[in-house]
Amino acid sequence: MSGTLLVADLRAWYGKVEVLHGVDLAAAAGEIVALVGPNGAGKTTLLRGISRTVRTTGGIAVDGVDVARLNAPAVARLGVGHVPQGRGTFPELSVGENLRLGSLARGRRFRSERTADLDRLLASFPILREFLDRPAGALSGGQQQMLALARALLGRPMLLLVDEPSLGLAPSTTLDLFRMFDDLRSDWGLTIVLAEQNARLSLQVADQAVVLSTGQVMFQGPAAEVAASPHLRAAYLGKEALT
Repeated sequence: MSGTLLVADLRAWYGKVEVLHGVDLAAAAGEIVALVGPNGAGKTTLLRGISRTVRTTGGIAVDGVDVARLNAPAVARLGVGHVPQGRGTFPELSVGENLRLGSLARGRRFRSERTADLDRLLASFPILREFLDRPAGALSGGQQQMLALARALLGRPMLLLVDEPSLGLAPSTTLDLFRMFDDLRSDWGLTIVLAEQNARLSLQVADQAVVLSTGQVMFQGPAAEVAASPHLRAAYLGKEALT
């Protein structure tokens, strides 16, 4: 597994409304790509298109496999994890049961590392260890976000799609989370495509950035170039986005 991603001329619809207009994107194995842009730019829809949860046309290849005609479960089985915006958990199940479902997603891959991976994630999100027997629906929004991330990572994906991971998290927890993303791409070779409201933080950890506006790519290149560009910041992120 390498986790490369190639998106070509991707268009997406909600009903009859086209919301992505020919998006191209490339991510190398082990790379973090930050999707940045104003609200409504198409970041969430792009992640949904890659994970096959919205209608699209165009090309999508994951690790060289054409997934554009696959459904969401088939794409997940290939090693694509998707943590949607909000609380992507099973609220009626306990925290521990949610985590076990995540482990099942890896199948026979990395079976011997399940316990070590769980310990690592519980160390990153210690509140989950305290609440293993609590129903997921009883957790706060931020705690459910931690659980959704931990569950997806326990599947040991080669490509992780994450939508607004810091939503509901304390600033210190957000910093720890982004450090963990950086560690996991080094330790696991994990490729991450990240849509995050905190543009400054996401660009600090990312290798590449894709600037979206009204469903189109305005810029793709090194994240440091976006962070250093007053023009891009003012035009697409807002003057205060990176301060």
